Amino acid sequence: MRYLFLLFITIPILEMWLLIEVGSQIGALSTVALVFLTAALGLALLRQQGTDTLLKLNQKVAQGQLPATEILSGVMLAVGGALLLTPGFITDAIGFACLLPPTRKLLVAGLVRKGVLMAMQGGAGMTFGASFQQTQRPPQDFDEHSPRDSGPSSSISGDILDGEYRRED
Repeated sequence: MRYLFLLFITIPILEMWLLIEVGSQIGALSTVALVFLTAALGLALLRQQGTDTLLKLNQKVAQGQLPATEILSGVMLAVGGALLLTPGFITDAIGFACLLPPTRKLLVAGLVRKGVLMAMQGGAGMTFGASFQQTQRPPQDFDEHSPRDSGPSSSISGDILDGEYRRED
């Protein structure tokens, strides 16, 4: 948490210093135009890469595979887009690293290796997330409790459908 606070303090100071330095070399108007240009390029790249990532995610889901890299790519795209909209050259560099496919793939591969997104498959289904754990519900006696029963002695709340499925192609 302490490092995050330091980043929120140091990054804006470094951004201001760099903007002043660049502005003194190429002029204030050119610096502002360059900041707008990077934002426009970033938004165009974000739109294109976001569409590609969404299509890959849909393909993996349709094939019944876990779209872990696509989920992390989507998160990286969102972070990169936000950083590109923030005025400054340091945040633009980090934002472009999140948006460009080669660097994003390296970042995502590192995050997957660290276990930021894990999937655990068990009898009750599939769970996503780094801090989520698979839990098994104890079997319930449906003669004693109905799904609509929400009394204090019932562990069932709301409408629950419990069942199994089988894919037949």
